[in-house]
Amino acid sequence: MANSSNPPRKALIIGCGIAGPAAALFLKRAGIDSVIYEEDKHTDDYAGLFLNLARNGMHVLRELGLDERVRQEGIALHMMKMISGKGKLLGNVGQLSGEPQGYTIKRGILHKVLREEALRQGVSIEYGRKLKGIETNEPGRVKASFEDGTVVSGNFLVGCDGLHSRVRRIVMPTAPAPSYTGLINFGGFVQSSKIPYERGIQTMVFGKRAFFGYLVSNAEEVYWFGNMNFPGAPSRRDLQSIPQAEWRRTINSLYANDIAPLPEIVNSTKDEIGVFPIYDMPPLPEWHNKSVVLVGDAVHATSPSAGQGASLALEDALVLAKCIRDIPDVEVAFSEFQKLRRRRVERIVQYSRSIGQRKHATNPVQVFFRDLMLPLFLKSVNKDSHGWMYDYKLDWSEKTAL
Repeated sequence: MANSSNPPRKALIIGCGIAGPAAALFLKRAGIDSVIYEEDKHTDDYAGLFLNLARNGMHVLRELGLDERVRQEGIALHMMKMISGKGKLLGNVGQLSGEPQGYTIKRGILHKVLREEALRQGVSIEYGRKLKGIETNEPGRVKASFEDGTVVSGNFLVGCDGLHSRVRRIVMPTAPAPSYTGLINFGGFVQSSKIPYERGIQTMVFGKRAFFGYLVSNAEEVYWFGNMNFPGAPSRRDLQSIPQAEWRRTINSLYANDIAPLPEIVNSTKDEIGVFPIYDMPPLPEWHNKSVVLVGDAVHATSPSAGQGASLALEDALVLAKCIRDIPDVEVAFSEFQKLRRRRVERIVQYSRSIGQRKHATNPVQVFFRDLMLPLFLKSVNKDSHGWMYDYKLDWSEKTAL
């Protein structure tokens, strides 16, 4: 724990998504003050679509005392039901009884839960701070400058600024760039009483032209998403520049000849359809440089197929804070953090990408073999072959040993 004879250390945290507030909360528990600097000028609790928080992520939220909020705001997910493009049940993942596989929650709500808890515990959040530069000339110190002229200093800096991390580009200019998976993700929300509510079940359909997933809340709100191949390596801004009317035509045509209720869900979506490119991160040789460390998507962004991005960010926050709490030399603490996390996160990034590639068989021969082999794969999943990923637990009270 922090030594009361020494002045308290200060962390500069760049990014106020999931990893940023979680890191600030765990660092505070370790006796370290933090300030979060966010590029956006204000909060947006309706930004983005939704995400899955698997059991391993919920374990971390329980440590923060925030798991109940997610249970109240999210949808418990017990089972995924896999359906072929012809409507045949290929198999299920999970079971309706027992502990949920995780919870599906709107991204903006999860951000709000973490942000409000950080503020409640006295963590400062400064908005409109777009990072410009980082200086690490003095051992045990770091200085950050922002485009509005603000300059701040602290003992170390944590880059929680996502896939296209500015922190990473500044302190690790030769690091690999994010890798485009060849897929885009799109989706939205529909208020409808016509789509049957199946408690705890998310339905996944291998549509004739594109993959589709949906689940229904007990408030009769449908959460849905789809994936499709898209050429090039588009940015989110590139996709947003395409008019909504054009996206609606494209997505409606993708599912027009699919089984019910896919066409109805897409056609009934009145609000904006969110569209996002899917990138992940190749392995980085180093996660830290002097007094700067990367966490979450900034260092190991994963495609959403395994539903692990948010959970891994929460795990990172806990492990990083433990390392800093228990190891006085911050650079040694960063090295230990990387050592403890690397193998697990790189395995999940690769696994998630492989799932994404299996979704998009459209050639009749590929479809035949996928539908033939998938039931066998799903049986292996249900035999806890993926317990290494979803049942992973971290213990805050356990000391980090070198």
